[in-house]
Amino acid sequence: MDKTLIKDFFNKLAPDWGDGKDINDDIINTILDNAQVSEGKDILDVACGTGFLINYYLKRNVRFVTGVDLSDKMCEIASKRFNPENVEIICADIEEFSNDKKYDAIVIYNSFPHFINGEKTICHLASMLKPNGILTVAHGMSRDRINNHHSNVSDELKCELPEADKLAEIFSKYLQVTTIISNEKMYQVAGRK
Repeated sequence: MDKTLIKDFFNKLAPDWGDGKDINDDIINTILDNAQVSEGKDILDVACGTGFLINYYLKRNVRFVTGVDLSDKMCEIASKRFNPENVEIICADIEEFSNDKKYDAIVIYNSFPHFINGEKTICHLASMLKPNGILTVAHGMSRDRINNHHSNVSDELKCELPEADKLAEIFSKYLQVTTIISNEKMYQVAGRK
């Protein structure tokens, strides 16, 4: 998969990106509870898109949110939506992104199949966690629905979400696995540093 194709694909979708469709607040809150997103925490939102989850973080009174996305058009929209006092949006490839910060929680929501090397991404992000920090990969729908949805894209962008147990095996190389959920409503794997 070519990152330029991914970036171009999401840049085209950005103006009409439907962050709020098919959203179940209970599922989002379960995901964030399992990721231990709570008051006073520093959050890294990976593939933040136009900032859909940022309002959920802010409602939980987190200290600071750093959103990173490959798509400059998605970042442009997200940057206009939030106060830079406690939200920073950065256009970057997460596999190459680094700063001096460490995070209490790192969330990859509804985007993991678009990473070219999932294990490399997990290893890199695990190194950005504070002690006891949580990394989570989550989707607000079942693995089958995600994979069915991605079957409709071009071969150059076709991607699959791995079985949760397989992803947990990768997590266990870098983190202590704390959550494995794969059912008809949601998908989540999380691990603690």
